[in-house]
Amino acid sequence: MTILSTRPVPVADSATEIRLVEPVASASTGFAPSWLRPVVVERLLAVVDAALIVVSGIGCAVGYHVVTAGTLGKADVYAAASVLVAINFVLLTIVQQGYRLKTVTHLPRTFRMTLTTWTGLFGALLAIAFTMKVSDEFSRGTTISFYLVGLAALLAWKIVAARWTAHALRTGAFANGRALLIAEFGLATSSNTVEDLGQHGYRLMRVMEIPAKELASPLLLSSLAPRFEELINYAREQRIEHVFLLINWSRQHAIDSILDVLKILPLPVHLVPDPNTARFLRYPLVGTGNTFTAELRRAPLTWRERALKRALDLAGASLALFVFAPVMLVTALLIKLTSPGPVFFRQTRHGFGGRAFRIFKFRTMRVLEDGPTIRQAEKNDPRVTPIGKWLRKTSIDELPQLLNVLKGDMSLVGPRPHAAAHNTEYEQIIGNYAFRHHVKPGITGWAQVNGYRGETRTLDLMQKRVECDLWYINNWSLWLDVRIILQTATMGVLQTSAY
Repeated sequence: MTILSTRPVPVADSATEIRLVEPVASASTGFAPSWLRPVVVERLLAVVDAALIVVSGIGCAVGYHVVTAGTLGKADVYAAASVLVAINFVLLTIVQQGYRLKTVTHLPRTFRMTLTTWTGLFGALLAIAFTMKVSDEFSRGTTISFYLVGLAALLAWKIVAARWTAHALRTGAFANGRALLIAEFGLATSSNTVEDLGQHGYRLMRVMEIPAKELASPLLLSSLAPRFEELINYAREQRIEHVFLLINWSRQHAIDSILDVLKILPLPVHLVPDPNTARFLRYPLVGTGNTFTAELRRAPLTWRERALKRALDLAGASLALFVFAPVMLVTALLIKLTSPGPVFFRQTRHGFGGRAFRIFKFRTMRVLEDGPTIRQAEKNDPRVTPIGKWLRKTSIDELPQLLNVLKGDMSLVGPRPHAAAHNTEYEQIIGNYAFRHHVKPGITGWAQVNGYRGETRTLDLMQKRVECDLWYINNWSLWLDVRIILQTATMGVLQTSAY
């Protein structure tokens, strides 16, 4: 691990206030081996993926045929198919930048990528095999076991790789070559650039800091010529491989001048984003024609994620309507027989993008409030009918919203839609409230399974609900939706906060 010492190297003219800071190696750790570079590690990760897939494919084929038929079967055919699957999986992962160290250490993203790539690849190859009439060559048992064993092996390996890579980054185990850093005075200590470069294996041999007043001077090169000459000689002697510039991007003259003086060195020069620019470049760079833009705010879900969520909504709502049709029929009869008024209660709510829609619920009150003034249901609310109290407690009153799901106004899972009057009120007093409309509202949601259901008597309760909704939007996955649906099904009758 590289540790920067704080002793300044003497300078010829102290008025320039230039500091040359030399790093020294920690005696306990030493420097990383020169071969352990991130690009090598990324390739090794791909090789291990491919090896696991091939071994899983051949092992499943041989094992299945030995157990069921007592023979090895067509081992050569399965070996070729396993190699084909491995090559395609690795290539698809590379396209998605799945072997980048930053991606490897992000386990949820890696798991999602592995699962969707593996499943999609199997589906595509099976479709191709069926189309080409070669699917008879592969037994169903072998194919299913290959899918399950291969996926399990890959996910287990991803956990090991993520932990090892994270540890290696923390301890500076990677090697990327010797480097110099030329920085505007104060930026090297105020940013995490030095630490980040060290983690990714760059050995910062010397840091040269230049005061802002010198960088702003049109005579930068002439005034600092001896310092740059010394730095160039040092780069030659120490076989420096990289030069990094950490200078405010608005100082174009200074950057051009430093590039000009360093042109004699056959080295790559990297311009590090200053703190103001870095906060924008953390976002993905997107090509828009010939121009690249930083996507400061992305759509919460990609088109593929929206398609998956919509497929779950359609399948789940259709199944739920089929299962609960008798319950809904009996409920409608009970409402009609026990109190005057319509069976369904319709109210204006705001959905995806803030668009208004009419929500369906079984009527549980004697009133049908809608408009600018609406009072939330309270404990022992006299407006609630006897049958309505039971319907609200068991959430049966929410079942007609399955129709809203089929229409596309709502989703099975998402932030609960509030009445239009409450929506307008909370948008004015809770800063991030409007972000709830970045996905479709849901019949149930992350806030509801975490206890924030029913009346929100205080602003703090509503803020907690909004925090849960925003967490859900930022961490959405298909499996999270399934988890919330299962939690809702198991705890629905135990809720005590709805009345």
